Amino acid sequence: MSNITPMMQQYLKIKSEYDDCLLFFRLGDFYEMFFEDAKEASRVLEITLTKRDVKKENPIPLVCLGSSICSQIATL
Repeated sequence: MSNITPMMQQYLKIKSEYDDCLLFFRLGDFYEMFFEDAKEASRVLEITLTKRDVKKENPIPLVCLGSSICSQIATL
């Protein structure tokens, strides 16, 4: 687990506190969702599911949204 980036450590900490919610994690001008949140968001919002760290043994499922679209989603 020592190879986990500080950003991912922060994400995992917050996610553990709100495990019953989809976590939109702000990175610059984008919001990203990882793991099962990414899979669920992809299914519900009908958006592309991609992967982070694709060259590693276990790539992380990822959904990335621009901050402007997130304000529209929040009103749903």
